[in-house]
Amino acid sequence: MRSLCSVFISLSLIPCAAHLAASDEPARVSVDALVASVSASHPELAFYEAEIAAARAEGRAARAWADPELAFSLGRKSVGDAGLSREGAAWSVSLAQTFEWPGRLALRKAVADRDLALAELGFAGFRAELAGRVRALALELLAARAAAAAAAEVAARFGELKATFLAREPGGLTPQLEIRVIEAQELVLQRRATQARLEVDAALIALNLLRGVPPETPLALEGRRSQFAAVPEAGVLSALAREKNLGLRMRVVELERQGLRVDLARHEGKPAVTLAPFYEEERAGERERTLGVGVSVPLPLGGRTPAATAAAEARRAQAEASLAAAQLELEREVLIARQAYQAHRDDLERWPPATIEAFREAAATADRHYRLGAVPITTYVELQGAYLDAVEGVLAIERATLEAGLKLEGLTSGTWQAVEVAP
Repeated sequence: MRSLCSVFISLSLIPCAAHLAASDEPARVSVDALVASVSASHPELAFYEAEIAAARAEGRAARAWADPELAFSLGRKSVGDAGLSREGAAWSVSLAQTFEWPGRLALRKAVADRDLALAELGFAGFRAELAGRVRALALELLAARAAAAAAAEVAARFGELKATFLAREPGGLTPQLEIRVIEAQELVLQRRATQARLEVDAALIALNLLRGVPPETPLALEGRRSQFAAVPEAGVLSALAREKNLGLRMRVVELERQGLRVDLARHEGKPAVTLAPFYEEERAGERERTLGVGVSVPLPLGGRTPAATAAAEARRAQAEASLAAAQLELEREVLIARQAYQAHRDDLERWPPATIEAFREAAATADRHYRLGAVPITTYVELQGAYLDAVEGVLAIERATLEAGLKLEGLTSGTWQAVEVAP
């Protein structure tokens, strides 16, 4: 899974340089609006919609009686008596209808209903996964733009400083060595700024592909920083996950479905009855007519019903084991994600946005005083690097908080909302 992060620093504090620019400023869109747009128009949704339509059609078929069978035969009859032979036409027609044992049709309807429920849960699960992916990429784009802006700011500061030194044509060993220090730092920062811009591009391309627009299309997102909700107690989250988790609900429905299949397999051991009214007519000298009703019942002598029942019971046992394992795994994931979310959120609260602004002001002050000769080169370099490290460090903490928060949102199928974007 791609690295997930959102923006913690107010973008108003950092001048932002557009990398994938366009001639016209794109309209600003909120993260929620972006999620809703993609969730409503993604082409893969058609696959799940078709699956639901197929399940509904199969449900209608399961509710229908078997089609009647019409049989017609035509031939000639020859009768010999005392050397005399008489011939004539012979034909018959019959209409057969199979009647299921009472209750079997209801079982087939119930199985079809579970198939439809599984298809609908699969559709809901895909939409939730798609919404989470879009939301994570949008928040990552905001964070990547913040990191890129900070890296570009510091790199530009070193570039301007180097240009100022070279314009003065400094003499002596110390100024020349300081220029080399500044050039080395500029090289490192330019690499970090380039890497940050590439992360912006990667997030933007991924979002645009999900939106169904050209990869280079500009996207202006509203929102400046993420806000993280207080985490509920472990028991509350676990209960919420057991009730709302779509994957677990699908396993519950699958267990119900397999149980119904066991009942259906047992029920199919009772034979269906086929009634076939018929009419026959023969003309060989005399005209003979026969009207009657035929009854046919299959004889369960091949052992297919016990084998089908055993197979259905084995699949139900598999579904029971799968459900129990899924419940344990869900409990484990909820507890681990909750602990991670709480720990990272506590770390994040120790570094408010004012901390980043303080580092930024210190870096700007060091730049001004270094130009005046009041700050040594070591202090200047350390403060510039400290500012950029602080930005990236806070973003890393928030990325970890966001990963755990989105994990909890997914485990509770969005019932509990961990992350919001401040306007």
